[in-house]
Amino acid sequence: MRQLNSIGDEEAGTLEVELLSDEVRALEVGLLSDEVHPSLQFQPRRPWCRGWAIFGVIVCTFSAVYLILLLGTSHSSTVCGARSLDPLCGISAQKSQTVAPLNFLVVGDWGQDGLFNQTIVAEQMGIVGTKLNIDFVISTGDNFYEKGLTGPDDTQFTTSFSDVYTQESLQTPWYSVLGNRDYRGNVTAQVAKELTIHDSRWFCSATYQFVCDLGFSDQGERMDVEFFFVDTNPFVESYWMENNKDYIWQLAISREDYIAHELKNLTSALETSNAKWKIVVGHHTMRCVGKHGETQELFAQMLPILEANGVDIYINGHDHCLQHIKRFDSPLHFLTSGGGSEAWRGRGNNENKDGGLQFYYDGQGFAAVSMAPSLFHVDFYDISGNILHTVNLLKN
Repeated sequence: MRQLNSIGDEEAGTLEVELLSDEVRALEVGLLSDEVHPSLQFQPRRPWCRGWAIFGVIVCTFSAVYLILLLGTSHSSTVCGARSLDPLCGISAQKSQTVAPLNFLVVGDWGQDGLFNQTIVAEQMGIVGTKLNIDFVISTGDNFYEKGLTGPDDTQFTTSFSDVYTQESLQTPWYSVLGNRDYRGNVTAQVAKELTIHDSRWFCSATYQFVCDLGFSDQGERMDVEFFFVDTNPFVESYWMENNKDYIWQLAISREDYIAHELKNLTSALETSNAKWKIVVGHHTMRCVGKHGETQELFAQMLPILEANGVDIYINGHDHCLQHIKRFDSPLHFLTSGGGSEAWRGRGNNENKDGGLQFYYDGQGFAAVSMAPSLFHVDFYDISGNILHTVNLLKN
């Protein structure tokens, strides 16, 4: 059992994780605290990350090594960079079915009361989730349309979440960020503990982080992955215009103060992280060729922090598509999974000038990720269960 501590509060009391099975995989969760807004203080909702007992760790480690050996045997002509992640180390789709130490799904822009093929996407998520025996689901925001929730008792939480994602494999923690649609309603409802009482899977906060243990690499080095969930909404300047009455800023009364504190806390969290893999999750795009295009405010203010602190992957929603970008002027891979329901919005005006676009699908679907100690593997699925694009990143 691990103890959980709130980030940025050394005197905060520790929280005990209730293990929901006899499998033990390490998880640490903490809020990137914001002193200006006490409403963002971390509320324990018993987040957890399924893992292994001692025997399971041994089996998992040998499985991971075996998987890496398979990759090397099948693609002996492909050399992944020793210092950075290679953008395109492909393996066959069958390899994604291997049960790795950590498996999770990523879906965004979904809360439509089951409409716009949301239920079909959910069905395929359940099938893939069963195949991978997933540990959790990441939601990239815009959790409830059109204007978020009215309060913790809003029935849309049930009609768009609990009654849609009913498959057995999806009865696992859902780690969510807030989208711009969520800020059009009572955003505090989504971070309230009352929702977890309604459905124990739900976990949402403005900013938070957790660590999952991946076991040992074939060199005997312990490997782990740390996830950093950020609130990107206050960065978008157009949301704050006087003539824009769509947004209710319950969590960010002062845009300047909120952004300054979030960037300060994110920088500190990244700098002090010892994780071998670092993944940041936010709602808005940074690099994108979809309808919304690039979010210039994030590009200018947050991206340099991610690049300076060894972040490997930025995962987002907002554009209702599936996408993978790896530019030559940045070490990051940009993954978009925003096809949870309404899609088919078309391309934006951004051109792929530097060859960074690896994959774009203007349709519905989700992403499935499997991680071994030295491997990040992701498959992008459409609503028919077809794998549209596969990415493999290796880290020595």
